[in-house]
Amino acid sequence: MSNFVDRVRITAKAGNGGNGSASFHREKYVQNGGPDGGDGGRGGDVLLYADENMHTLLDFRFRSKYTAENGGDGMSGLRSGKRGEDLTVKVPVGTVVRDAETGRIMADMDRAGETRVLLRGGRGGWGNRHFATPVRQAPNFAKPGTKTEIRTLQLELKTIADIGLVGYPNVGKSSILSVVTSARPKVGNYHFTTLTPNLGIVRRYGQDIVLADIPGLIEGAAEGAGLGHDFLRHVERTRLLMHVVDASGSEGRDPAEDLESINTELENYGDLGQKPQIIVCNKMDLPGAEENLKRIRALAEGMGTPVFPVSAAAHQGFDELLDAAAKMLEDLPPVLHYQEEEEPLPERGKEDEFRVVFDGATYFVEGAGMERLLESVNFDDLDSLNWFHRTLRRWGVIDALREAGAGEGATVSIGGMEFDFVE
Repeated sequence: MSNFVDRVRITAKAGNGGNGSASFHREKYVQNGGPDGGDGGRGGDVLLYADENMHTLLDFRFRSKYTAENGGDGMSGLRSGKRGEDLTVKVPVGTVVRDAETGRIMADMDRAGETRVLLRGGRGGWGNRHFATPVRQAPNFAKPGTKTEIRTLQLELKTIADIGLVGYPNVGKSSILSVVTSARPKVGNYHFTTLTPNLGIVRRYGQDIVLADIPGLIEGAAEGAGLGHDFLRHVERTRLLMHVVDASGSEGRDPAEDLESINTELENYGDLGQKPQIIVCNKMDLPGAEENLKRIRALAEGMGTPVFPVSAAAHQGFDELLDAAAKMLEDLPPVLHYQEEEEPLPERGKEDEFRVVFDGATYFVEGAGMERLLESVNFDDLDSLNWFHRTLRRWGVIDALREAGAGEGATVSIGGMEFDFVE
C-alpha cells in the first residue's frame, strides 16, 4: 500500500444531546416537592484541525469512523447533564471536505493550524421543571435530547503551491525541483518515478515560492487514464504552471506534440487550461534540443506563452526562469480557496413538519419530529397525555387528520404507535 493517500471516505457523527430528567424534590418534612429535573447536556462537536505535520490521508484508511461523545442525561436536584467531549480530527493542510451524498463543500482546510467546527452536537433536552405551570404543577415528563445523524464525508487532499510542474513522465520535473529548491525527490530514468506530489521552496525577491512536482501526466489523464484524476487534483490550487517538455525528444516523442497533448488534458479537466503557463524546455544539453526549441517557440508564440530553455543536468538557465516566474506571480490571484456554503448544516427538519398518509385502513402521521414527540410523552401520566394532545393540535395534526377524512374511532399511527382518533 502506498504511504501517500489523497482521497478517502469516512463517517462522522456529532454527539447526541442528553435527555432531560423528570424528577421531583424529595426532602424530609417536605410534602409534594416541586419538579427539579435537570436539563440534558449538549453533545460533543466534531472539529477539524489542519495539521502541517500531516502530508497524506493514509491514517484514515485504518480508521474511518469518528464519533463525538454524547451529552449526559439531566439529574434530579436541577443538575444538568455533562456536556459531551468534542472530537478533533486532524487532516493535512489542503484537505477539502465534501458531503458524500450531495457533493457540497463543507470545509476547505487550507491554512495551517486552523480549527473548524464540522458537525455540531445535539441540544440537550429540557427537564420537567420547564413544563411546570400554575395549572400543571407536577409534570411527570421531560424532553429528550436531539439525536444527530451519521454523515458520510469525502476527504480530498489538494496540494497547495504557487507553481505546479506538469508534463509527461520522465521529462525532468523532479530534477528541476531538486535543482531550484532544497527538496530531494526521488529521481530516476524511468516513467512514473514520481508517484506523489513533491514540494519545494525557492526564495526570490524576498518571497518564498512553493513549487509542486506533479506526477507525470499521460494522454487521457482527464478521463482517468493512468492515475490522471489523482494527479490533476493537485494542479487545481496552483497559481502558475511550469509546463516541462523534453526538448531533446530523448524518449522518442515529439516535444511539440507533448505540449499540445498535455494542454488538451488540462483543458478537459475543469478550468486548468485557463491557468497561466511558462513553457520550460529541459534537457537542452542533449542533441536535437536546439532544433526542437525553435519549433516550440513558434508554437508558444501563438499561445502567448513565454519559453525558457534550461538544463537540469547542467544547472543552466534557471535564474532567468525563476525571475520571470516570480514577476508573474506578483500579478496573479492567491492560491485557490474552495468556498464553503454559508448556511448551516441541514438539521433533521422542523419538529412541526408532517404529512398524513391513508392506506385505506389506517391514517399514518409521518414527519421528522413525530418520533421525538413520542419520546417526550409519559403515557402513564394524564398531564403528559394532555400535553401530547395539545401539541398535536398546535402543530395542526388534528386538523390535518380531519381534512384527510379521519372520523371518530379511526385508527391513527404515529411513529409506530396506534391510537383511536377522538374529536
